[in-house]
Amino acid sequence: MGTNDKSSTRQPLPSLTGGAGGGSFKPADRLSQVQEYYFSRKLKEVAKLNAEGKDIISLAIGSPDMPPSPQTIDVLCREARKADSHGYQPTIGTPELRQAMAAFYRRWYGVALDPNTEVQPLIGSKEGILHATLAFVNPGDTVLVPNPGYPTYTSLSRLLGAEVVSYDLTEANGWQPDFEQLEAMDLSRVKLMWTNYPHMPTGAPARRETYERLVAFAQKHAIVIVNDNPYSFIRPTTSGPTPLPLPCREGSNYSQDGNSNSADACSEHYTPLPTREGQGGGSALLSILQIPGAKDCCIEFNSLSKSHNMPGWRVAMLCSNAQFIQWILKVKTNVENGTFRAIQLAAAEALTNNSDEWHREMNVRTYASRRAIAEEIMTTLGCRFDPSQTGMFLWGRIPDSYATAEELTERVLHEARVFITPGFIFGSNGERYIRISLCAKDEKMQEALGRIRTQFKV
Repeated sequence: MGTNDKSSTRQPLPSLTGGAGGGSFKPADRLSQVQEYYFSRKLKEVAKLNAEGKDIISLAIGSPDMPPSPQTIDVLCREARKADSHGYQPTIGTPELRQAMAAFYRRWYGVALDPNTEVQPLIGSKEGILHATLAFVNPGDTVLVPNPGYPTYTSLSRLLGAEVVSYDLTEANGWQPDFEQLEAMDLSRVKLMWTNYPHMPTGAPARRETYERLVAFAQKHAIVIVNDNPYSFIRPTTSGPTPLPLPCREGSNYSQDGNSNSADACSEHYTPLPTREGQGGGSALLSILQIPGAKDCCIEFNSLSKSHNMPGWRVAMLCSNAQFIQWILKVKTNVENGTFRAIQLAAAEALTNNSDEWHREMNVRTYASRRAIAEEIMTTLGCRFDPSQTGMFLWGRIPDSYATAEELTERVLHEARVFITPGFIFGSNGERYIRISLCAKDEKMQEALGRIRTQFKV
């Protein structure tokens, strides 16, 4: 072996767990602030059970199992075949997609947005949570997150060094924020507050009154409200008239100034939701940006994942004032490029040309049928639920005979071979609850119901 062969003097790599070799590798301290995502861990167990032939039916995750509209897929395929479609794309998004997103908000929510300055495409809302936090929150600043709520609000805030303070959502208060509790908190270091209506996991519907109070709270305390709004189209009503409104017609007189963003701008063409008793009423599709002054202090996320059956496409949007958009874009341009052009143009097609009937079939009737079966599952398990809840899950309180929700969900998994979600993963206020996803075909949900009835002797 020659003297120039450096392999003869190369030192062994240190052990990942310590020991010989001089020291050990260690992860960043921030990883101690979070755990592996519950579903990531649990799906490994489910995969192992399936490998053993257990045939687990999953009613746990909110990933739509239906395809996008045919014309959406057609545009994707057509654009992907073009030789000039495969280069890097601008982080700000294509003009076609931004214009489609603004038109979508005008059509369905009655909110006027400038497509050039007030709309920002995202590679999914989860990515938007990261970028909005980076843009507004310094290490040590405080972020308000709902309890129960989407776990990523908490985990990403902690990874970025923010102090996370939970605010309570309770069944007694309709899972709406308790503004007396909020006002009693030390708000001096709060920069962001996360909200989410229609609410995940509880299914509490959006209320205009809640949005009005949130905007007033934000203005009073100089806190940015970020409202995560991907579930407004999912309305599994099993009785009564169709709950989707007639969209605002093209040609309505929308105010283009930054302050006139109320749904009243097209109220003559906006059909209210026929309400179920106790649901609280209001327009069928609510956005916090409908509240006067909201655009100055609020951000809203929306997504094609749920409403357009495109979870794997990773297309979402962030809507706010031009200054907020620019700050978030400054973060985004340093960490990513834009989405594949064919996906952006296909998403624009979905937002623009999916018909009212397509939405009623996919987002109302299909989920209504599944919801009826989920209600039977809840009843079979002895759980109590609010029939006015909406969205693509059913949330129910477990019987007092179980010590924890996980005790019940583990029994359902291993005895009935059905995977449902214990509510503790969404926060301490979810500890006595379970969640059933509606993202499975009727026949699979019926099979799950049959298995549970057999095992639970009902």
